[in-house]
Amino acid sequence: MRAGPSNSLTDVAGLRVGHAQRVGGGYRTGTTVVLAPPSGAVAGVDVRGAAPGTRETELLDPRNLVSRVHAVVLTGGSAYGLSAACGVVERLADAGIGYPVAGGVVPIVPAAVIFDLGRGGTFRAVPDATFGTAAHDAATPDGGSAALPPSVAGVPWGRSGTGSPDGVVPARGTVTLDGGVGNGSVGAGTGARAGGLAGGVGTASVVLPGGATVAALVVANPVGSVLDPRDGTLAGARYGLPGEFDHLQPPLQAEVDAWRPQNAPSFNTTIGVVATDLTLTKAQCGKLAAVAHDGLARAIRPAHTMTDGDTIFGLATCAGPEPDHDTLQEVLAAGADVFSRAIAHAVLAATGHEDAPAYLDVFPSAQRKRA
Repeated sequence: MRAGPSNSLTDVAGLRVGHAQRVGGGYRTGTTVVLAPPSGAVAGVDVRGAAPGTRETELLDPRNLVSRVHAVVLTGGSAYGLSAACGVVERLADAGIGYPVAGGVVPIVPAAVIFDLGRGGTFRAVPDATFGTAAHDAATPDGGSAALPPSVAGVPWGRSGTGSPDGVVPARGTVTLDGGVGNGSVGAGTGARAGGLAGGVGTASVVLPGGATVAALVVANPVGSVLDPRDGTLAGARYGLPGEFDHLQPPLQAEVDAWRPQNAPSFNTTIGVVATDLTLTKAQCGKLAAVAHDGLARAIRPAHTMTDGDTIFGLATCAGPEPDHDTLQEVLAAGADVFSRAIAHAVLAATGHEDAPAYLDVFPSAQRKRA
C-alpha cells in the first residue's frame, strides 16, 4: 500500500480542509473545517471520551433522518468553541448548500471541540462564528463560494485532487487563514498539548490495492502520552508506511530518562475525521469511526479517559462503489492505521511553546542525521 499524493485527508477527492487560528492578545486557539462535496457526505460518529463537547452527533445515529453532512467542524475553545460551527452554517446556507426544506436549506454541520482554555493567557479567548467563517473561506479558493475547486471537481474515484491552495494570509486582524491541509500548530491544533508535549493537527492517507482511498485528520490534544514508554519513539509512527517515518530513530536513553512531563490535572480531548471515497451507509461510517478509535488507542496511552472527550467522525463521499465484505474489512483496518499515523504527524510537526515543548526539542537525537 502507498499514501495518496499529499498523504492527507484531501486525498479523498471532494473533501477540502481550511484552518483559522489566532495567537496573541490572550489567544492560542483555532478552528479547522472539513468541507464535504456540495451534495454532502454520508457520516457516522463514535464518541469514546467521558468529557465530550459536540454538536449534531445524535443526528448521525443510523436510526435518525439525515444521512449526509455538509461539513465537520473541529475546534478549540471547549464548549464555547461550538459557536464556530455557526459561521460555517451561514456560509453554506448562503451558497444554497444544505438539507432541503420548505423555504430553503439547512446545512448539516456536526462539530467537536478540544479543551484548550487559557492556553494563550485569557480563559475566554475562544473561537466564535468568525473563526468558522474564516476556516470555511480558507478551504474555498474564492473565499466564500462552496463550489468544488477545479482540482477536485470531476476527479474520478481512485484518483485525488489537491484541495485548496497552500499559504497563510492575514485576515480579520490577528486571525490567520491556512488553506493547506497542514500538520502541526494550525487550526484547532493551535493550542493543543499531547501528554506534556505540543500537540496539533495531523493527517495521513492510504490507497488500498483496489484503488479506494482512506484518510484521516486528527487534532491531537490528549492527556495521555503519545510516546512508546520503552524508547521514547512516537507510538503512532509504528504504523507508518514504508519510508514515511524513516527520518526518525529512537532517541538517546538519556533524553528519555530526562523527560518528566508535569502530571498536573488537565482537561484535554483528541478529535478527528476518518474518510473514504467508497459508498458506505451511516452504520458503516459509524463503524469506521469506531475502529479509528483503535488507532487512537495505539498512539495514545491512556486513551478515552474521564478528562478526554475523544470523538471521531466517519465520512464517505460515495464516489466509489459499495465495498464487498473483504474490502470493507480492509477499509476498517486502514482507518485505524491512518488515524495512528495522523497522530504521529500532528505531534512531530507541532511548534513548541511555553509549557509544551516540541517533540524534537525534547528528543533531538530522534531526528536521523542525513548521510
